[in-house]
Amino acid sequence: MVECDLRKEDVLKSGGNAADTSVSLARLLQGKQAAAGGQRDAHHVSYKRFRRRIIQRSSSEAPAASTPLATGRHCEANFEFDPVCQRLQLDSPSRHHEPEHTVLQGSTQGSDERRNDLQPFAVLDQSPASLQGKPVMKLAAPSLLNDYYSNLLDCSCNGMIALALGSSVYLWNSETRALVGHLDPSPRPGRSSDRQTRAVSSLCWSRDGRALCIGTRRGEIQLWDVEQKQNMRCLPSHLSVVRALSWKQHILSSGSVLGQIHHLDPRAPAPLVGAAVQKDGICSLQWSPGGERLASGSTDGLLCIWDSDVTGLTRSHQPITAMKQPSAVKVMGWCPWQRKMIATGGGWKDGELRMWDTDSGTCVTSARTDSQICSLRWAEQKRYLVTAHGLPQHHVTCWTWKFPFFSPTHQLTGHSQRVLHLALNPDSTQIFSAAADQRFHIWDM
Repeated sequence: MVECDLRKEDVLKSGGNAADTSVSLARLLQGKQAAAGGQRDAHHVSYKRFRRRIIQRSSSEAPAASTPLATGRHCEANFEFDPVCQRLQLDSPSRHHEPEHTVLQGSTQGSDERRNDLQPFAVLDQSPASLQGKPVMKLAAPSLLNDYYSNLLDCSCNGMIALALGSSVYLWNSETRALVGHLDPSPRPGRSSDRQTRAVSSLCWSRDGRALCIGTRRGEIQLWDVEQKQNMRCLPSHLSVVRALSWKQHILSSGSVLGQIHHLDPRAPAPLVGAAVQKDGICSLQWSPGGERLASGSTDGLLCIWDSDVTGLTRSHQPITAMKQPSAVKVMGWCPWQRKMIATGGGWKDGELRMWDTDSGTCVTSARTDSQICSLRWAEQKRYLVTAHGLPQHHVTCWTWKFPFFSPTHQLTGHSQRVLHLALNPDSTQIFSAAADQRFHIWDM
């Protein structure tokens, strides 16, 4: 009405009469109504096009991470669904913890394709003689997950190497240096996202070397008979990623990214015999050599020590002591000859190698490495410690520990990306390393 009044005044000022004014106003209103109708038609066409594009895109692409789950969707049997970790696949915390890359990044796309074409444990290079600080064999490890928090390599008491590559576990005899076969914990085909959740996240040999325990990103724990290559039992224990596994005689302990510690007896019809909770996600778990204590490390830098009484689901278990370091406690190892001492390694913002007295709960010594420590193993027969590192040199270091000092003795170089996993043969004469460059190296000591 204001605009019409202004237009009327303009017409009168121009010398027109009331009739002319009425005609002009009528023509003006008709023109504005036609324009408005044209705009509505244009908006309607634009919305129809927008809606058609959205429907076409949603039918051809996977839903976004923020898309709510449809009601009535059911999970598979024997699997408890955790909406945070499974929907968004938050396999590691995002605050101040170690970087985790689930897809290995190579220098070029072509080099990645050539690496993936290689067969597991294919010989890439072999030295005729053992050179100081150099690997004697370089083998292929295609599809090795570049994940700081995973535990994908272990050597049995019989010298059998188990290495998880993607969703399969390959067995390699370190004495005959021959590939024995592979285990497939997730034989069912599915989408790529489903294969990622079924990928192996941890593994551990039983003390007698006859059974291999495999933890998956889906929360499953599988017990395999290696000789028969058969899955003896599947234990749907956790809600999310199984980060660490450790045996104490017939009891299997497992830790998840949600901070749950479960104690399982695979012989029992109801295998879960005990449980405990740690504040943040579990990224390491290890029983002491005599089974008197259990150590658990979390992503918030807490090292907890638990007693051997693990049974009971109703009472609240509490650690007997807890120690704090500035970075995630992913790397740990009990000293085999001083059984109340445990070593830990710091991440890329820390880089400290520490020795802890679990009786007093104090750090007795430490050594700076100026690099991310990704793995740690004790060589009981030779009485030395081995650590694997990331930037800047992607190396392996051997240490002696004479109370209270660490002293580096050898530095082994040859990997081009961070060395994620370590294992030693039973007599501690060989070191096995697996790195993010998709290579498996053997070092003579």
